[in-house]
Parts: sequence; structure tokens; C-alpha cells
Amino acid sequence: MRLSFSHAAMLGAIVAASTGIGDALAAQPHMTSSLSMLRSARSELAAATPNKGGHRARGLTLIDQAIAEVEAGIAFGAGRR
Repeated sequence: MRLSFSHAAMLGAIVAASTGIGDALAAQPHMTSSLSMLRSARSELAAATPNKGGHRARGLTLIDQAIAEVEAGIAFGAGRR
């Protein structure tokens, strides 16, 4: 899925507001970008039709875990352990 610039900008703003990491975002562009892509991937996977032998559900769980790890890494990098 390709995001238009305006959608990407809006998604970035939502990520910044929803995760509460403020200034840490600017200091960690790769982590922030990864978080944005993971959230986009989760949205796409959630929109997929269910009944994939449990693999879709497992994928959602793994993406949720990855999002939590990236958020923790951003917080750690910002000095919040």
C-alpha cells in the first residue's frame, strides 16, 4: 500500500500524539518510521479477510509485540526506562 504525502504526514502526527513521545520522535527517525510502518502493516492485516488457519491472527499478535518493542526502544532512547 502506498501512502500519499498527506496521509503519511497525518499518520506521523497521529503516531506522535498517540504515543506521547514528543521530542524523542525527531531524534529517532528510523525508529519513528519503523513504528509508522508497523502500524500501517497492522491496519492492512486487520482489514484482510479472516480464516487463514490462524496465521493472520498470529501475525497481528506479532505486530502488536513489535509495536510495543519499538515504543519501548524509543522511550529508552529518550531516557525513559
